[in-house]
Amino acid sequence: MAGIYIHIPFCKAKCRYCDFASFPDKIYLAESYMACVYREMVKRKDELKDYTFDTVYIGGGTPSVIDESFIAMLLASVRKNFRLAKNAEITIEINPGTISAGKIDLYKKCGINRFSVGLQTAIDSQLRDIGRIHTLNEFVTCAKLLKGENFSADVMIGLKNQTADDVLKTIEVAAAFGASHISMYALTPEDGTPIYSDYLNGELPDGDEVASLYDAGRARLEELGFARYEVSNFSKKGKESRHNLNYWRRGEYIGFGVSASSCIKNVRFTNTYDLDEYFKCILSDNFAVIDRQEIDEDGQEEEYIMLALRTVRGIDLEEYKKLFGCNFGEKYAEAIKKVEGFVESDGKYFRIKDESLFVQNSIIVEFFN
Repeated sequence: MAGIYIHIPFCKAKCRYCDFASFPDKIYLAESYMACVYREMVKRKDELKDYTFDTVYIGGGTPSVIDESFIAMLLASVRKNFRLAKNAEITIEINPGTISAGKIDLYKKCGINRFSVGLQTAIDSQLRDIGRIHTLNEFVTCAKLLKGENFSADVMIGLKNQTADDVLKTIEVAAAFGASHISMYALTPEDGTPIYSDYLNGELPDGDEVASLYDAGRARLEELGFARYEVSNFSKKGKESRHNLNYWRRGEYIGFGVSASSCIKNVRFTNTYDLDEYFKCILSDNFAVIDRQEIDEDGQEEEYIMLALRTVRGIDLEEYKKLFGCNFGEKYAEAIKKVEGFVESDGKYFRIKDESLFVQNSIIVEFFN
């Protein structure tokens, strides 16, 4: 099985923390852009004819900002050009400030069965500070429209003036209004984004404060019945994101649209981040790839370790041996000794201990030194 990712790079306003390819002043290009995405799919059709795709993920940007008919046509094109599994998970990201009952109804009619809602925080002043276009009340309205649907809510920690109580309120609101999956991730202030100045001015929580916010949120999520399965992802039983699990298990996926990334047959490639360049390439009957890299066996092993150790399950030791022909514990005995207080193994899986997973990067790096 494999996944399809489609990037919709339009939004009403760019959030202050956003480092993705998104263009708030170019929504008028949506129809032309979607035509190019369809054309890109047709060009990839033959090379992917032997694949069955288990997941489709429409991300952005803000996919819900464009006319819903474009999304319906997009999924029709996916089905025309590729083979989807009968029970494929089809996800769309939506912003509560750009949704309506009519949009959700059409999304469902065209096969979307999972919604990823950008809540971020239940505190309106914090939403304004990070440049979100929606309010708490709009999230509540959106959640009511999604009643009975499979939806996930994003929760962001590390915001200016954010307290543990703010994080707990956000989680409780998401859970109370029906989210069966919650992604809780730390704000990363990227150089070049407006929020980076807040970071330089010392206005954002430091690493220890963010870790405390995370611990508080994790405890509340567990109390509410959300099990952590990856460092930033928590879900009710059976509601894990199959699309993201495919990434963490180093599965194959194909990306369409500006900035979309792919990994097919151990080749990673990424489309241009420049919208005009994307149009130029596709309309010239070329691919828009700007970065292509074949992953050798060492690279495959590094990716496997890095991705697996982000998850609660950890490294499947038997699977590792089948893939790479050696015993993980023996090969990495020296690294394991350095981090022995933070890791554990039951003989079947090797994983980072529950209480140390949030700082997994400082542990994983020891396996690559």
